[in-house]
Amino acid sequence: MIKTFLSFVFFLALAAVTSIFPQKNFVTVKGTQFIDGDGKPFLLQGTNIGNWLNPEGYMFRFEDVSSYRLINDAFCELVGVDDARVFWNKFRDNYITKEDIHFLKQSGLNHIRLPFNFKLFVVEDHPDVFLKTGFEYLDKAIKWCREEKLYVVLDMHAAPGGQTGANIDDSWGYPYLMENKDAQDLTVTLWKQIAKRYANEKIVIGYDLLNEPIATYFENQEELNKQLEPLYKRITAEIRKVDKQHIIFIGGAQWNTNFSMFGKPFEDKLAYTFHGYWMPPVQEQIQRHVDFSKKFNVPMWLGESGENEDSWIDSFRVVLEKNEIGWCFWPYKKMDSPRGIASFARTAEWDSIIAYTKSPRKPFDYDASHRPSKVVVKKAMDDLLENIKFKNCTINEGYLKALGVKKP
Repeated sequence: MIKTFLSFVFFLALAAVTSIFPQKNFVTVKGTQFIDGDGKPFLLQGTNIGNWLNPEGYMFRFEDVSSYRLINDAFCELVGVDDARVFWNKFRDNYITKEDIHFLKQSGLNHIRLPFNFKLFVVEDHPDVFLKTGFEYLDKAIKWCREEKLYVVLDMHAAPGGQTGANIDDSWGYPYLMENKDAQDLTVTLWKQIAKRYANEKIVIGYDLLNEPIATYFENQEELNKQLEPLYKRITAEIRKVDKQHIIFIGGAQWNTNFSMFGKPFEDKLAYTFHGYWMPPVQEQIQRHVDFSKKFNVPMWLGESGENEDSWIDSFRVVLEKNEIGWCFWPYKKMDSPRGIASFARTAEWDSIIAYTKSPRKPFDYDASHRPSKVVVKKAMDDLLENIKFKNCTINEGYLKALGVKKP
């Protein structure tokens, strides 16, 4: 086991990125502002690359099959584990490419937030077995962003053990990370290795340590909340052993809305991030975050919002910008929806897979009449892999206009 881990560390050292981005410095913070590589204040304006390295069921029009684990279970029932693995490899190769990143830069956005699942870096059932898959995709994305001069924030959307306790963190329905030392140790180790690998990458703004920790519906949420800042401090301390430059993004509990457990900022290069969905797009909804920013003289960033009509997006963006709060709307791309920058087609064959996921699935039932045929499933998957390519997506120009940018 030790040998496996040392081999992984050696792999990281050999593959460390040292490419030079043509700017003077790293992005940093000064008071409530973000400062770009040329030393000038700038407002973060971007989109989330959701569903790529951490798939979510609703973006495929699934319902109860809502997380990567559950989607994969359904696919394995339909095509077997080997073909499911082939599908996911092709999906990751096609869903986001250099063309997507070029388009986002040309549209006028200045950064992306890149959510990822820890399972691309380590085997969940064997946490001492590390994988290079996740780094290969992060490397590609960062390279494309560097070439386009599009900043990137790395976001651990699904952490070991689960930090949220919901489908979005691909967990087992509870934020076990907050209570389990092994999960915390692995989270710290993984973030340290990520920071070590990208320590010299000036196109990387920083590290969003945990997405939306601790959902709202746990009776012991106050006790769970008390564990959050100490965990952030521990992760940050290990990151700083290998990377003293990048910004650390700290998100609040209860879907990144509750900052009451946080004290005075515990280091200089901190920024705080909140999320906001399905509320009136008015000043009152963000005032507590504005107050927090002013109280501690720290930057505040809207890491996620969206999933709404264009007029709502436009109104909320204006409110944020009046308060000099940068934003990153969710998501860039998903199936058959105007509530994002790009959408890909939903087919009749894919509807048969959706229907299967809604059926009383019994994988070992001799009655297979509820399953779509292998021919239909193969066509559905093959078509999706083609439809998700940038060239085949529909660009929602009204959504871009709501973001204050336009189709290039």
